[in-house]
Amino acid sequence: MDFFRFKSIQSTIAVAFSCLIVVTITVIAWMSYHLSTDAVKKNSRDYTYQLMGQVSSNIDSYINYMDNISRMVLSSYDIKEYLLKQVYLGANGKEDLKQKISFQLNTVLNTRKDISSILIFGTNGEIIPYNKNIKLNPQVNPTEQSWYKKAIEAKGKVVISSSHIQNMILNDYTSVISLSRELSSDVGGEKLGVLLVDLNYSVINDICNKIKLGNRGYVFIVDAQGNIVYHPEQQMINNNQKIELISQVMRTPGSNFITSEGKDSRMYTIKTSQSTGWKIVGVTYVDELVSNKNELQTYTFFGGIAFLIIVVLLSIILSLRISRPIKHLERSMKEVEKGNFDIQVDIQSSNEIGHLSNRFNRMTTEIKELMLQNVKEQELKRKSELQVLQAQINPHFLYNTLDSIIWMSESGKSKEVTLMTASLAKLFRLSISKGEEFISIFNEIEHIKNYLTIQKMRYKSKLDFEINVDKGILSYKVIKIILQPLVENAIYHGIRNNEGIGTIQITGIRMESRILLQVIDNGIGMSQEEIQNMYRKDRTSGKRSGIGVQNVDTRIKLHFGDQYGLQFESELGKGTTVNVWLPVIE
Repeated sequence: MDFFRFKSIQSTIAVAFSCLIVVTITVIAWMSYHLSTDAVKKNSRDYTYQLMGQVSSNIDSYINYMDNISRMVLSSYDIKEYLLKQVYLGANGKEDLKQKISFQLNTVLNTRKDISSILIFGTNGEIIPYNKNIKLNPQVNPTEQSWYKKAIEAKGKVVISSSHIQNMILNDYTSVISLSRELSSDVGGEKLGVLLVDLNYSVINDICNKIKLGNRGYVFIVDAQGNIVYHPEQQMINNNQKIELISQVMRTPGSNFITSEGKDSRMYTIKTSQSTGWKIVGVTYVDELVSNKNELQTYTFFGGIAFLIIVVLLSIILSLRISRPIKHLERSMKEVEKGNFDIQVDIQSSNEIGHLSNRFNRMTTEIKELMLQNVKEQELKRKSELQVLQAQINPHFLYNTLDSIIWMSESGKSKEVTLMTASLAKLFRLSISKGEEFISIFNEIEHIKNYLTIQKMRYKSKLDFEINVDKGILSYKVIKIILQPLVENAIYHGIRNNEGIGTIQITGIRMESRILLQVIDNGIGMSQEEIQNMYRKDRTSGKRSGIGVQNVDTRIKLHFGDQYGLQFESELGKGTTVNVWLPVIE
């Protein structure tokens, strides 16, 4: 550790700056490199996603066009007439109508080179081919085919199958994508059959082959069930020589994910077709996204080294300029340590050292002022404590209490005399509290309970009280005699002049890092002007209760700070609530 200890502040600053700069440059270079690569990946991902959207749009347009063709075929009156009323057509009429329908289908087929075949399968077993010369495969039952079953289940909606080998036509095994749809009558919705349109697989292949994703990237398509509709290396997929992450593609909630395969890591970008539900997946190789990776690393490294040399030289120069005024400040600080607060540092500079010097001068001045202020606060505190002692023994209160005891004794009310005398004794014992300034909230509540007991016996049916303090706060400490002046103020200025029974409630709870004690009365209340007068520190009112309330607020703030103290809430004719905010003192 001695190696890093320098006696010269200049050396310390120079080394510290150099180390900081090395770390900073390293972090910046690392962040710049990764941000650059991330930006390239993001741009590639967005571009690939747009391409997948283009492929999806092209496929959707193509499928929608095929859907329109199927609608046109299914709307043919001749087809429905043949399938619905062929019993009444006769042999010749039936054959003529069938040839007419075949001619219509063949016409549609000839206008679209991307359609492999068009067939209609009636529910009565009748089959209408697009060409009367083709022969159907006798070994294949059309009603057992998945495209047929799904068309029946869809009830008139278009069903798009994944790529497969169509074996309905004898000796014609073409790779197609089938579009099937149920045919029903216009009246009654009677099921008449299923239309099958086979689309050449090469159309999808042409759309996807136009997309270039680097040297090794490619596009493939899976349907909603996870079956591959198109793949440029379909043969290798069928032979399990190539594996795609179909399951991860299906469960990925976002639009892309990246595999962890080292140099062969791939980024899958996914776009879902709105028409077919197919997922168009673009696969790009990550190492092709950042083709200039080596050049980027080289430029980052040498640029960081050059910048490091420059800033180290600058740090040495700056350390020279910084060390001189700091040494001057050090000498001045030693004078302050000796108690010389009149010293002032004269450094004329607009930089941080100059600001530090100004603050040093301001600090010494404020320390002197704080020392004087502390003397004044201690004097105020002593005066406040004297007022508390005066409030503890209120001659008027003591006279009235003793007078009440004499009156009850002459009236033969021995129980009342005993209770009031005991309460008075407890009141003074808790007030003295062995000279301690801080007592428990439990003792403070006991003190105010005895005080209220005496006052209730004096005012008889005019006064009632209720104490409801959370037991969890009774062990906490508080400065003594803060509730009595508040209760006294509530009795003399709130309840005594009010008609009916006056009620005083004492409550207490803990609210996070503060304790809230409340004195609540149902007296005559106060106006906003009267509440403001309660806070005035320059009151000259001769009312003793007002001085006591102000004294409580001053004592709390002197001990704990301005964020604590009294808060008044009052409304004329409804009563007053005094909130006493205190810190939590274990």
